[in-house]
Amino acid sequence: MVNSIGSPTHTSASHADRNYSSGIDHQPVRFVHTISEAGRLLPSASQWSSIELDFHLAPQPNTTYDSLPSQYSKSFDYELVITDKKYFKRFVSVSIFILLVILAIVLLVQFLPHAHKHHGNPKNITLALNQALMFFDAQKSGNYPSNSPVKFRGDSGLQDGNTSNPPADLKGGFYDSGKNIKFSFPTAYTITLLSWTVIEYHDKYGSIGELDHVKDIIRWGSDYLLKIVGSNHTSGYNDVTCWQRPEDMNYLRPVSANETASDLAGEIVAALSAASIVFKEDTGYSIKLIQSAEKLFEVATKNDTGHHQGTYTALEDCGGEARANYNSSGYQDELIWGGTWLFFATGNTSYLGYATGNFNAAEGEETASEQGVFYWNNKLTANAVLLTRLRYFHDLGYPYEVGLGSSSKKIDLLICSYLSRKIYNRTPGGLILLRPDNGEPLQFAATASFLGKLYSDYLELLRRSGVSCSSEFFSVEMLREFSISQASIYSASVEFCKIRPFKLSHCSLFSQVNYILGDNPMKMSYMVGFGNKYPTHVHHRAASIPWDDQHYSCPEGDRWLYSKDPNPNILYGAMVAGPDKFDNFLDDRDKPWFTEPTIASNAGLVAAFIALHDPPPYKSSDSNNNNLGIDLTGIFENLQLVPPAT
Repeated sequence: MVNSIGSPTHTSASHADRNYSSGIDHQPVRFVHTISEAGRLLPSASQWSSIELDFHLAPQPNTTYDSLPSQYSKSFDYELVITDKKYFKRFVSVSIFILLVILAIVLLVQFLPHAHKHHGNPKNITLALNQALMFFDAQKSGNYPSNSPVKFRGDSGLQDGNTSNPPADLKGGFYDSGKNIKFSFPTAYTITLLSWTVIEYHDKYGSIGELDHVKDIIRWGSDYLLKIVGSNHTSGYNDVTCWQRPEDMNYLRPVSANETASDLAGEIVAALSAASIVFKEDTGYSIKLIQSAEKLFEVATKNDTGHHQGTYTALEDCGGEARANYNSSGYQDELIWGGTWLFFATGNTSYLGYATGNFNAAEGEETASEQGVFYWNNKLTANAVLLTRLRYFHDLGYPYEVGLGSSSKKIDLLICSYLSRKIYNRTPGGLILLRPDNGEPLQFAATASFLGKLYSDYLELLRRSGVSCSSEFFSVEMLREFSISQASIYSASVEFCKIRPFKLSHCSLFSQVNYILGDNPMKMSYMVGFGNKYPTHVHHRAASIPWDDQHYSCPEGDRWLYSKDPNPNILYGAMVAGPDKFDNFLDDRDKPWFTEPTIASNAGLVAAFIALHDPPPYKSSDSNNNNLGIDLTGIFENLQLVPPAT
């Protein structure tokens, strides 16, 4: 009797001789092997028992196989019947294919998260960073460098400061935005933030050839700040109403100053102090920056009550345009920001004492709409990150532990607010709305991305797995996901998130940087010059008027302000204001709330790009002993441990 394929037939230990003729195609072939009680293959008296597989792939000899009796009592006789060689081959091929598919899926699940760790961002961050830095070259005022990569700019503002009383040399600095105005407040913020990125990630800048570039931008700004310590340069009415290239300006540009602006003073102190660390190898210049910062900080903090009102009126005495464009809501955050950076620059713990001692007062001054936001008007969140860094990696203990501990708690809550949808809303396309009622959302998303990635680097250096938030836990990887490559309907990584071991709702946090670079409902990069589709009607005087060696007056410039033609000059790297809270965007030069870039916004974008950039190849000789591209100890070089107070 012939059994079905693979069915065992219990037999005795000995078998009769079985003859199989090669001439009969469908005669069953019986395969006998001996198995012990323990399940092992056992030898027969003369040979190893075996399983013979006859696939009929070769001519069969007419041979009789004698099955010798075994000394063991049990065996199983498997009778396998192969009726069609063609179908059997198909069966084997399909089985192998299925096994290979299963193996591929297992390997994908196992290794995709690890490969995603440093290379999950599909965008070209190196190119994006280079272009974002180029925007600052396009904003330079004064004697324009001949080696600048921006070719539609030239000398401008060479008479700045001549009308002040007494006259002063105020050439240089940066035009703030699409207007031909120079504001010291956002300039100082820009220099502080760019300097911070160099202090943390100078190895990354160096590995992609941008370190000298970013340091040139910082020095261009710090040179200007040294000139205007205590003053704020605005240009008056014509800078707003006149649509004209900076090179063609010939109207008066008045200088206004306010010695009681403690917020402005604190930001300049921070900028000069942070820049002094960047240029520490240029000893003379670094000392000059520190000395100017210390003098200004002394003046700004000598009598806080005398500065309170002047600052709360938001640079009211610094010119109408400064007040209209940069209406500061407080001064305590800038003063502790300046004190913190001055501490890192000098090692003088009295500055740290000021920062930690006044941190709670600064928190009390922070408005509800400003909480958790880092931009030109609010430094409290960023200051908490700096103090937390000190606590984690160079804790000085008493009497600073209360202030440092308060900072670290604030940052943990901040990270929870970024990753949880319970605090901040998002646009339908996924952009986080940190200030939903104020427009220009991209600048806030960029700095949130920077702080999130920077803090995740700190946690990884500490070998911490993440942050606990009441009933939720957010891992370091999830924090990176927030900054880099979360899934959405616009991202190719949605399948990646489906196999991640955390909730898809967390993973679906939309990539803030990828949103800016084109992964958004408009399918448009909001950084000019990047990708195939980007704004072409940027609200920017120099970019919108042809560079043709012709002088254009203010009335003549209006033709380009209202023109429907694209800008003749591409303002590479400029991040525009961005969409509204419904992801809508109008590429209209006459609508600056959509299309105008600023140096303060671009500083946040550069910070996000360098934080998210892949680190350079790891060197085992690296004294920082990490492969994150971050300088763990450089910021602490000027610090010394302080003995406990007696």
